[in-house]
Amino acid sequence: MSERSSGRQIPVVVLAGFLGSGKTTLLNHLLHRSGGSRIGAVVNDFGAVEIDAMAVAGALGDSTVSLGNGCLCCAVDASELDEYLERLARPSAGIDVIVIEASGLAEPQELVRMVLASELPNIVYGGLVEVVDAAEFDETRAAHPGIDRHLALADLVVVNKIDRVDDPEPVLKTVRDLVDRAAVVSATHGRVDPEFLFDCRPGEERIGQLSFDDLHRDGPEHDTHPHLHAGYDSLSFVSEQPLDPRRLIAFLDSRPAGMYRIKGYVDFGPYDVRNRYAVHAVGRFLRFYPEPWPAGAGRATQLVLIGTGLGTGALRAELDGCVSDGAPHTDDEAGMWGVLRYVQEAEDPAA
Repeated sequence: MSERSSGRQIPVVVLAGFLGSGKTTLLNHLLHRSGGSRIGAVVNDFGAVEIDAMAVAGALGDSTVSLGNGCLCCAVDASELDEYLERLARPSAGIDVIVIEASGLAEPQELVRMVLASELPNIVYGGLVEVVDAAEFDETRAAHPGIDRHLALADLVVVNKIDRVDDPEPVLKTVRDLVDRAAVVSATHGRVDPEFLFDCRPGEERIGQLSFDDLHRDGPEHDTHPHLHAGYDSLSFVSEQPLDPRRLIAFLDSRPAGMYRIKGYVDFGPYDVRNRYAVHAVGRFLRFYPEPWPAGAGRATQLVLIGTGLGTGALRAELDGCVSDGAPHTDDEAGMWGVLRYVQEAEDPAA
């Protein structure tokens, strides 16, 4: 197979957090519960490896290339990081998502900057996930006040080791006060639903449906491994009528803090008849990715929203209000401006 870009975009998720917060534990969990997705990882001090998510996660350590005492954010620049990402993103590797596990002393904003500066056409930034040790949070924050700034940059905050504190509410409240619209998820042993971070590959081909796993499944495997999202709400929304871009952006810009994840495809009808828009949101991070409609595919908007305390009835009513009223808008050049703010290459939405 040619090693040229396949046109498929691969999200790069930055996984950060202070030493001992549980980043590696969370990454290992993602590898075991990836839903069949193939995860590439750029790990710690600094190595790039290809990982089959179905393999033993312990093999990760044996495959890591160390750069001594340098941490990732200052040991390489954007072009060097691109060399590692390009290895993982080549079509023959079959990677679906890349996770950068930063050093516990790394500056996450530098890693985000490097990913955003990537010149690889099939690499897209997938959000910053910050891991917090609930049991050590107050002490760590007192010794390293920069953590407040890191949390303010995050798109998703995982408050880990929640089982080690008698009353988690004070820690959760402090974290929520520090973040800027980021989603905050509590966890034990890094067990976070992978669907909060990326779309898991479906176990079977689904003609005319979204390419992600259903949130709720039945079967003996899931009986012995309780759903990580059992305490969360989910809302599936389908509309065969196009959505109005202004109304949808108003809805997304005002989405509640408890909404962790939004994914799916949007049909904007006459505003862009050639493309559907894949939408990916983790916490406050939001991106649209225009792509041509598949040949023969039915045109519809299909979305899944995941979070806590969502009030799904009210959310569904708000989404229903985003459906276009059917009036022609082909001459409304400004109608898509709000959407294009969240397209990585807004100058060519038909690309």
